Amino acid sequence: MRSRLPLLAIFPVTVLTIVLGSPFILGNHPVRWESGSALPKIVIGDEKESSTPSGHTGDTATASSPSGSPSSATDALQVAKPWKKGMAQWGVQLYWEEEKTKRSDTFIENQARKHAKYLIGLGANSVSVSFPFYIQSSTSDTLSAGAKTPSPERLRRVLKVFQDAGFRTTVRPILDEGTLKQNNGWRGDIEPASRSAWFASYKKFLTPYLQAAEDAKADTFVIGTELNSLESDPGWDTLVPYAEKSFSGEVSYDANWDNYVTGRINMPVNHLGVDGYFPVKVADTAPVSDLVAGWNNWLDKKATGPLSKILVSETGIGAMNGAYHAPGDFYARRAVNPRVQANWYKAVCQVVQDRKMQGVYWWSLWFDDDPNTKPDDKVASRLDFAGRPLTEAAIKSCFTSDYAGPGTATTS
Repeated sequence: MRSRLPLLAIFPVTVLTIVLGSPFILGNHPVRWESGSALPKIVIGDEKESSTPSGHTGDTATASSPSGSPSSATDALQVAKPWKKGMAQWGVQLYWEEEKTKRSDTFIENQARKHAKYLIGLGANSVSVSFPFYIQSSTSDTLSAGAKTPSPERLRRVLKVFQDAGFRTTVRPILDEGTLKQNNGWRGDIEPASRSAWFASYKKFLTPYLQAAEDAKADTFVIGTELNSLESDPGWDTLVPYAEKSFSGEVSYDANWDNYVTGRINMPVNHLGVDGYFPVKVADTAPVSDLVAGWNNWLDKKATGPLSKILVSETGIGAMNGAYHAPGDFYARRAVNPRVQANWYKAVCQVVQDRKMQGVYWWSLWFDDDPNTKPDDKVASRLDFAGRPLTEAAIKSCFTSDYAGPGTATTS
């Protein structure tokens, strides 16, 4: 990702310790980071290619970016096949840290258009706008917008650009972890001293953003992301109905991959996303089929067969050696290996289609960046995919595939 953020079926305790312990140590709780039930309100519960050697260090001419540059694929700012109910959501997480003192409204709107054009070139039909809110410590009772939190009015402007271009839009506030770093903290471990006060503060923060999402006719509002420690709190039983009354689109929750496969996601929502950073213990040269098998092994711990209620709300991986073992390690800066990233994208797309899932959102595009430029690997995150031809080709192949989407099936 182009991020400056700290990102990232019940088993015996011994097995979970062995299987899950190593990925946690390596940092698989990304930023942001089952199957469903037919009930109106759900408690989501038990439900060959060759690669270049690991020494490959650059994008080669063997796979050029789609149409030279994705944004050059079309001059019209209009999605080719706008999303409709039942179709797959082919999207990207657009991460937005506001620069209020530097960026005009005109800049913001033009930047949104630049990203829209790039995504249209990739064949995307969906975009999720993620942005930060803040907490002082893991035990704080209050949270708030910060200097880098976009205002509701500016959010409306950006959403309108994407809506006008025909994108399916999602609004996704996400708890920033900057103040938790000193204690190696993660958003999924917060323990507010007073949970009732925390939920009251969260409701106050969300209210104008729910209204902005409603005004902009957004499709989804993500009520929470990777808040493992709070998932079963009764505070949601009040907050979710409040959100549904304020916002006419779908209200969803995005679970972290660990809680999804090992526990019961006790959230009173009708729609569930999974932030998928499943570690797969294979070599950098492993074929795509091995990565597909690795993902399926994890998903099968929850439920086998189709997962038509589940959306891969976020996933990504670094274009570097060793990334398969800890895809949620957003800070490592090992030797660049674009094929590792591209093959991961191919594998995830295949899993989404084989398991008849709702779609996938790649992490991420950084709002202030130009997606048409090649990342500077001396300073850029290895998770950047924009400007990496192999990965862009994999995304376009995925987004323009024949997969029609989960339809209205009710199978889990």
